[in-house]
Amino acid sequence: MAMPDLPTLPLDQLRIGLHVHLDLKWFEHPFAFNNFRIKTEEQINIIRSLGLKTVNYDPSRSVAAPSSDCPQPEVPAVEVTAGRAELSRALEAKRVLVERIRVQRAAAARVEHAFVKTASTVRNIDKNLIAKPEETVHEAAQLVDQIAESILSAPELAIHLMGDKLGGEELYFHSLNVTMLSMMMARDIKLPQEAVSTLGMGALFHDIGRREIPAKILMKTEPLTQAERSFYELHCEYGVEIGKRLKFTPATLAIIREHHEAYDGSGYPAKLKGDAIGLLARIVAIANHYDELCNPVSIADALTPHEALSLMFARLRGKFDPKLLQVFIRCLGVYPPGTIVQLSNGVIGMVATVNTTQPMKPLIVVYDAEIPKEEAILVDMAHETDANIAKAIRPGQVPREIYNYLSPRQQVSYYFDADSPGKEGARK
Repeated sequence: MAMPDLPTLPLDQLRIGLHVHLDLKWFEHPFAFNNFRIKTEEQINIIRSLGLKTVNYDPSRSVAAPSSDCPQPEVPAVEVTAGRAELSRALEAKRVLVERIRVQRAAAARVEHAFVKTASTVRNIDKNLIAKPEETVHEAAQLVDQIAESILSAPELAIHLMGDKLGGEELYFHSLNVTMLSMMMARDIKLPQEAVSTLGMGALFHDIGRREIPAKILMKTEPLTQAERSFYELHCEYGVEIGKRLKFTPATLAIIREHHEAYDGSGYPAKLKGDAIGLLARIVAIANHYDELCNPVSIADALTPHEALSLMFARLRGKFDPKLLQVFIRCLGVYPPGTIVQLSNGVIGMVATVNTTQPMKPLIVVYDAEIPKEEAILVDMAHETDANIAKAIRPGQVPREIYNYLSPRQQVSYYFDADSPGKEGARK
């Protein structure tokens, strides 16, 4: 981990304000990062106790100059002893951090398992809906009720980006993503469970009318012709017809009919405007559009979660209920799960989990070439004082090996950790 392009510094020239790089593996020092700006004399004492002769430092990130280049007096024995005591305390803090990462990794594995189970159920629902309509609709209603109860009763809600260990791209379901994101908003605005269950059914089946649209239109990667666009837009009405045969409630049918209506009246099929669009349909419209931006037919056209949210807020704001769009952004944060970010210390990572109660303090997976991908460092920004998120980065702006290390899958799939209160994994 040596930094050949950065100047080195004897330990007796360390001072507060220097941004240092430690030539040690992550597990060989007590700090959260290998590089950071020194904030306290205690940190200086700890660095001097690590057995290093010199450290690299970054003048561009430092807010102070090194101490004088003149030879410094030997560090008094009392300070060496104090440094060792501080190192011992710091190593204990690092052990706590390592344990927190272990708990977070276990929580992620548990959530991925639940996601795979739910996705499998959604696949069966989709496969059996026409052949066994009554039985399948009942199964779907049960699934939605379970998810709604779990999300609404959780003291805090963590949104996880799903990895690829347990299924791969075939487990991406647009309908499941839209359902989860819609329920996230419903929880935030405190909809009653009965309304959330209706919302869940409408979100899960919002695109059911696409069954009547030819695959050559659905899978077309070039822009649709006007005739193809008009045909595609019929999927809302087709969906209502199918929904009636399946005996969906009028409220569920309204979501299916209106999920492409726009708040400014530019949507379809009826060009409804403002509050003429049902509340539940306005929720689904936001979740649906966001997921379509992140997961289009052509992966090459996909926006990052950060870009999708920025586009919806900056250029498409008029198409959505402004209050609900604010709710959506508040829940996902400026950097939604799946966003690659650069921290203030230069470290590259990816947002893996957002807690809706602290969306600006997500859990970050950090790139470190010396640590295997499956053991990657997890940094909880809610606990981190030495760095913050500086900016989002497009995948194309990072080297391929970093992107492959951080990115769990091509398509963005979310699931929720609605664990019982008091468990670390539910809060981080």
